[in-house]
Amino acid sequence: MSDERDDDIQDDAAADASAEAARGERIAKHLARAGIASRRDAEKLIAEGKVKLNGKVVETPATFVQPGDRISVDGKPVAAPERTRLFRYHKPDGLVTTHRDPQGRPTVFEKLPPGLPRVVSIGRLDLTSEGLLLLTNDGALARRLELPSNGWLRRYRVRVFGAVDERQLAHLARGVTIDGVAYGPIEAGLDSRQGANAWLTVSLKEGKNREIRRVMAHLGLQVTRLIRMAYGPFQLGALPKAAVEEVHPRIMREQLGIGEKPVRRRGRDEAAAAPDAPPEPPKPSGPVRGRTIPRARNAEPRRPGRAANRRRPPSRP
Repeated sequence: MSDERDDDIQDDAAADASAEAARGERIAKHLARAGIASRRDAEKLIAEGKVKLNGKVVETPATFVQPGDRISVDGKPVAAPERTRLFRYHKPDGLVTTHRDPQGRPTVFEKLPPGLPRVVSIGRLDLTSEGLLLLTNDGALARRLELPSNGWLRRYRVRVFGAVDERQLAHLARGVTIDGVAYGPIEAGLDSRQGANAWLTVSLKEGKNREIRRVMAHLGLQVTRLIRMAYGPFQLGALPKAAVEEVHPRIMREQLGIGEKPVRRRGRDEAAAAPDAPPEPPKPSGPVRGRTIPRARNAEPRRPGRAANRRRPPSRP
């Protein structure tokens, strides 16, 4: 009975999947995968009447997109979604992590090197913060990786001015509430001290707005430099300032489960799949010199051939 029920559930799931495939993809999700905005921001664009489908204004995020449909945002056509890509960017200080700044300050996206697709940031860094910033052309992926439920640690190097109390740093592991805002556990340790300045390593999972600066100010410390060194499994490493480097698809498969696994081929197929591999030599059709060929059982002994006669010493008269 249970097996029959499981089969029914699988049949229903397959039917739902096929129905969804026939119906198409929700337009907000489509825009997110195209790198236009996150799904939530795409819904705002729809509510503002900035999205058109086949020349008509989209009125609800429940609209579905079919292959071949024409979509535009603010009058600009939206290209079909590319494969999901992820980039590491070393953000310098002095840049705002936004596409448009009302105050006219320079933004991260204005300073990116040419040749990149349209990308969105995964999380943000303040104007004066620097270090690792992940970028992706998939808005849905950006939203997923920003969630604290991922459990990813964001690790920072923080320079502070003031008297550091290591006992107060240790107490941050229990969480702290400041001005009615509850911050989750923070791992903070003293790395070095020189006069009134000190370097700390700070790790957290939530990453609320200006969290580190507010927590340090609560401890009587002024943050004078803040560098993000890691976001989950992705590291800043030796990436130069203002440089961008794409994450290899293999790393994305291992860390995010995105992308298809390569099919391993064997024998001749594997050699053909390797572009630098030399061509396989043709198989010989007859006996090869230097190779021992076994004889079948009960076979008659071979008669000496011409070559054997040449090696036979001449007979004496």
